[in-house]
Amino acid sequence: MTDPLYALDRWLLLAANRHHTPRLDAWMVFFTERLVWFPAYFVLLVVLVYLYGRRARLLLPLLGLSVLLADVVSSRVFKPFFARLRPCHNPELTAALNLVNGCGGKFGFLSSHAANSFALAVFVALVLPARYRVAKVLLLGWAALVSYSRIYLGAHYPSDVLAGALLGSALAWACATAYSRLAARWWPQPRS
Repeated sequence: MTDPLYALDRWLLLAANRHHTPRLDAWMVFFTERLVWFPAYFVLLVVLVYLYGRRARLLLPLLGLSVLLADVVSSRVFKPFFARLRPCHNPELTAALNLVNGCGGKFGFLSSHAANSFALAVFVALVLPARYRVAKVLLLGWAALVSYSRIYLGAHYPSDVLAGALLGSALAWACATAYSRLAARWWPQPRS
């Protein structure tokens, strides 16, 4: 008897992976590559330094901490603990998958790409003022697209990606809360 949640996970994975075209394959490989995003990360850091001035000395380390924790916890704690094979390493699935970008490490639960991208996006979305609504939507959309690319490419089950997004979001929330509390204590707003 098959676990219904695993069956749903597998069905969603295969549905995403089977709807491919060469052009879409290229875009998904682009979105999943970490190095291609470094120029965008640099621009984001410059914008945050510009917007936050001296507060950036606190904000940037906490942003970095949220991403670092997401990466370490997902890669060094969850993956070895659960030891769940990636779909592309699962002998029952490999023949059915369109693998245009290789496979990656042996274990997949949970997705480090999803954890890292959501840690960055959620942290910045939480600390930016409300007037930057479009930037927040773009960041969260980027994190969702990076995460979806992992399913499309057969590197992760949807539950791997969902769990990674939740982990990254929770760590981002914790670090953003720490930023808000420490910034209010160290740089109080003048009373009017």
